[in-house]
Amino acid sequence: MPASRRTAPASPAAPGEAGGGTAVRVLKKYPNRRLYDTQTSSYITLADVKQMVLAGESFEVRDAKTGEDLTRSILLQIILEEESAGVPMFSTQTLSQIIRFYGHAMQGMMGTLLEKNLQAFAEMQGRLLEGSRGLYDPKHLTPEAWTQFMSGQAPMLQDLMSSYIEQSRSLVEQLQRNASGAFPGMPGFGPSKK
Repeated sequence: MPASRRTAPASPAAPGEAGGGTAVRVLKKYPNRRLYDTQTSSYITLADVKQMVLAGESFEVRDAKTGEDLTRSILLQIILEEESAGVPMFSTQTLSQIIRFYGHAMQGMMGTLLEKNLQAFAEMQGRLLEGSRGLYDPKHLTPEAWTQFMSGQAPMLQDLMSSYIEQSRSLVEQLQRNASGAFPGMPGFGPSKK
């Protein structure tokens, strides 16, 4: 039997598997660092997990022995691979700024703000794709084709993004002002430094 189709040893059902009634696909991570897809009863790669993310499938990654949720660490591995190959999404400056927020009083706020911004950006992208359905086939919209499409929308999009970024900046500054009034002298809650 080929290595990629070998079945893993039997183990107790993890959350989301048969009997749980949920549609979450469960992947198990074994000590040999291999990922096992309980739905297809086969070993898979990070590239397969990336395809599941792109397809919008719900899944979770569990340690085969302990049942610990490893989904975030697998997603971070995929991001690391993407950032190491091709054109990275995050600049060195952006990564440094993200690191600086760890342990900062506003770490939780920053995570929420990033999540909301990404969600809003994805919704905006969806609306733009919907409006351009006759111009481009969304299945073949590569990053290059997306950039070309966006450059045609430049004036409108620049105004929209500038307004959105300004609103985000104002929100963070307002939160800092409110927090500095509530927690005077507490590190991390002072006015923003420009």
